[in-house]
Amino acid sequence: MTGAPKAAVASAVPVVDVPASVVDAPAPVVDVPASVVDAPAPVLHVRAPAVDVPAPVVVAPAPVVGAPRPLTAAPAPGVSETTGWPTESVPATTATPTPPRGFDAVAEEVLGDGPVTETVEGAELLTEPMTRINEAVRAGRIEDAAELVERTVEEAVTVLGADHAEVLHLRELAAYIAYLAGEPVRACRLSLDLARLRRTARDADAAYGNVQSASTAWRAVRDPEEGLRLGRDLIDLWADLAAEPGPAADDPRPLESARARMLRLTDRASRATRTAEHGAA
Repeated sequence: MTGAPKAAVASAVPVVDVPASVVDAPAPVVDVPASVVDAPAPVLHVRAPAVDVPAPVVVAPAPVVGAPRPLTAAPAPGVSETTGWPTESVPATTATPTPPRGFDAVAEEVLGDGPVTETVEGAELLTEPMTRINEAVRAGRIEDAAELVERTVEEAVTVLGADHAEVLHLRELAAYIAYLAGEPVRACRLSLDLARLRRTARDADAAYGNVQSASTAWRAVRDPEEGLRLGRDLIDLWADLAAEPGPAADDPRPLESARARMLRLTDRASRATRTAEHGAA
């Protein structure tokens, strides 16, 4: 009776060892949940782009909000919805370009490819020599052009008369060539003579063009005394044109500028005289 309990105690030892392995076994089970706990991290990162995706959806409607603005601006009076140009309800404000006058007009004729004469009789007589004159000017052979134009003027006067339109046209060309040749005094006098003839013929536009040519040449005159002599003739004729209907009356600022230059020339001439007197003394 006494040994039985001992055997029972001894046999219970293996029973105690078994639970020991059972206790150790859960260790891997504990590690597994650790990876399970770590696993959600990628899930959190995956969801982050899902938050950014709606951003373009919010930005996209912006053009839709701005699009209706032209509908509000379109009813502005007198503005075309398709071109933005003024419609007939708004008067045009762009001024008509001023046609070239003076030496500018002559230069355009020389450099252009249009007719070189103005009349039928002029075309028969002057087309060939005027073409040669223009070619010489374009090539920079100013002396040759000056000789050609002088001979052509003489021939045209003989055949057509001094007051013929073609002769006046040729003399305008001669004045321009004199200006190019460095003879501003001669160019100014030729242009003033033409302006007087044109004013007598009551051609205010052509007369004003000749006055502008004379003004251009006059401003190239450096001697103050010569400038004053030419300036008086120029301004007297210019003032007469400005007192009559025509482009000279519509454009008073160049005449005012010419008068201002006369004051400067007077001052220069006075200083030159004082300097000469001081040197003689």
